[in-house]
Amino acid sequence: MNTQAVHYDTVRLSPHLLQYVIDRLPLILLDVSGYVYAGIDGILLGHIVLGISILISSFLLYQLIHIRRMDYIVTGEQLIHEHGVFVRDSDYIELYRVVDFKENRSFLQQLAGLKTVSVYSGDRSTPKLDIIGVRNGMDLVALIRERVEYNRQRKGIYEITNH
Repeated sequence: MNTQAVHYDTVRLSPHLLQYVIDRLPLILLDVSGYVYAGIDGILLGHIVLGISILISSFLLYQLIHIRRMDYIVTGEQLIHEHGVFVRDSDYIELYRVVDFKENRSFLQQLAGLKTVSVYSGDRSTPKLDIIGVRNGMDLVALIRERVEYNRQRKGIYEITNH
């Protein structure tokens, strides 16, 4: 058994800004059309539509701040998800508990060159973590998998499967 310690650099990821646009596109289009509609002279409901558009804009701004303050941190032993605007939460997954991965690319993510990487673990509080807005060129699964295997070997944890 190799007992030599390996040092892994900490990797910090944030969702790409295009992921925000992809996730909120229908609401962004509705908001823009509301401002256009409210700006037309002679429309009786213009003030109401303008008020609704201002509320939608406020919600979209909050969502933008939320996604910009979201971080995924991969250390040598843990996967950490930090998120929140007014209250910051941190979810921790021990890497030796990770059991599976999945990559997903919606149509709009394909156009933008992004993907979502789902990490499945035996962790009770975070059995699935979606890492959104990852660039297609980054092999995040390989990066995490290498660290998972190292931590399992270091802790003497082996997976037993029934086939």
